[in-house]
Amino acid sequence: MTKFLLVVCTVFAATFPLRADQSAVRVEPTNVQGPRPLVKQTETAVIRDYLQAWQSVSAALEQNRADLLDRDFVGAAKDKLTDTIQEQAGLGLSTRYQDRSHDIQIVYYSPEGLSIQLIDNVEYDVEILDHDKIQTTQRVRARYIVILTPAEVRWRVRVFQGQPE
Repeated sequence: MTKFLLVVCTVFAATFPLRADQSAVRVEPTNVQGPRPLVKQTETAVIRDYLQAWQSVSAALEQNRADLLDRDFVGAAKDKLTDTIQEQAGLGLSTRYQDRSHDIQIVYYSPEGLSIQLIDNVEYDVEILDHDKIQTTQRVRARYIVILTPAEVRWRVRVFQGQPE
């Protein structure tokens, strides 16, 4: 029985990262400007938390629930996304995002360790739904400038500015 459970767990663990909805992530070698060195543990945490923030945005816009942003967003980024959610909910719309790829470069780490700036060239699919009926689907390529700040146990997105290519 133990052997069977071990085989099942191994198969699950091996196939889980290969889900069809998993986006491709490429992190360019860190060439951080500024006087503070970026240690690998911090870089890993920033990338992890940033990618989780994308999942939060996707869920919040699809479900029209701004509270889903609370864990990953603060300040101007959260305010802007909350406004977008309220506007689309008022119109009976929702938006479904599917990440395809992220090409991330960390470009600045503040001397006090209170912010990290990154640039993400991202590709994703967007579906606009009107009362749960798909109105349009589009593939988007955009360049995002992002600033993250540390919170109690994670990095949170404070600035989230995208510009389509």
